[in-house]
Amino acid sequence: MTRSATATLLFLGLSLMPARAEDKAPVAGLPGGASSLQESYGDWSVACRMIENTRQCAVSQQQMQQNGQRVLAIEVREGKADALEATLVLPFGLLLDAGITLAVDEDAAGEALRFSTCIPAGCLVPATFDAALTERLRSGKVLKLGGTSADGQKTPLSVSLNGFAAAIDRLKALMAP
Repeated sequence: MTRSATATLLFLGLSLMPARAEDKAPVAGLPGGASSLQESYGDWSVACRMIENTRQCAVSQQQMQQNGQRVLAIEVREGKADALEATLVLPFGLLLDAGITLAVDEDAAGEALRFSTCIPAGCLVPATFDAALTERLRSGKVLKLGGTSADGQKTPLSVSLNGFAAAIDRLKALMAP
């Protein structure tokens, strides 16, 4: 994954996610006075930027085909309490009404999630990972996504969790007041 691709995903996602009141509070800058940063943890990236004295950080991963076309992307940021808020960017051609199922390794993770909209980059699925699911993600190997193609075929996708725990720890450290 290239830095520019990850940065594009981060900026796309941060602009799509609604701002919360606590996100608007001015905070200290990034380490070393930087205006942005990009770090890698296994298969995950942590990216932050300062906008109007507000720190915005997210953890992300995207998967690309050999021809450079994105297959999927996921961006995760802090939510309320111990929850994490995520946005999945999935490919066109999936049956929107069927939603997307999640499983950590082989264990299902709740009901199917609904698509919110489609944009030129793909179709978006918002998700909230509560504390229990976050712990499963931290210790898991793979997040399995289950979709259905428009022709009714099951379409499995997977997201590596290699480095997820370290990336989330870094996210929390960067977002601490």
